[in-house]
Amino acid sequence: MKVSIIVPTWNEAANIEACIDSTLRCGAAEVVVSDGGSSDRTLEIIESLSDPRVRCIHAPSGRGVQLRAAAELATGEMLLFLHADNRLPTDALEQLRTAGWPVWGGFRQHIDADGWRYRWLEWGNAWRARTRSNVFGDQAMFVRRDVYQQVGGFAAVSLMEDVMLSAELRKITPAMVLAGPVRVDARRWQQRGVVRQTLLNWRIQRAFSQGASPDDLRRIYDR
Repeated sequence: MKVSIIVPTWNEAANIEACIDSTLRCGAAEVVVSDGGSSDRTLEIIESLSDPRVRCIHAPSGRGVQLRAAAELATGEMLLFLHADNRLPTDALEQLRTAGWPVWGGFRQHIDADGWRYRWLEWGNAWRARTRSNVFGDQAMFVRRDVYQQVGGFAAVSLMEDVMLSAELRKITPAMVLAGPVRVDARRWQQRGVVRQTLLNWRIQRAFSQGASPDDLRRIYDR
């Protein structure tokens, strides 16, 4: 099955080369980078890679908007969405094949930091995805193209696009969580603190479940 990997970017010069390298090492048929207006060296780095499998498109900023735009252009039968500060394991696509090309799901994570708090986060995120079929974007969400189109794809929003897509996909079938691990940059937990970041994530999810709009959630997150 042909796999297209989609990476949204906005000022990811520090991460994008290693991210794309991980997609090529695992055998992606194509990599579509969807840039939301980077002002650093992100685009320059992408252009320097000179691999025919990699292309970059420009989209309005907002992760849901960027992912949606790239998915419309991707040609693979399986779509895999990867954050720019994540790294795929070299056998990621082999895991998909061995699992029988599941309808949708994500991977277990390894957060690049030492300490029991990070191991707890990894366990909790895997538990959430496995038992609630709520897969977050930093778990390298994958979905068959026909099913992605069936549910209408990503909403054109700046936040919670992964939660919204998970909600539609689990109406069809539960998510499958593969072993991975996807390596995840620890920067957002290190900047805010593990407890503060986790509480913020819970607050946003609760507000969303109570009807807050994605724009309202973005303002909460940015504060």
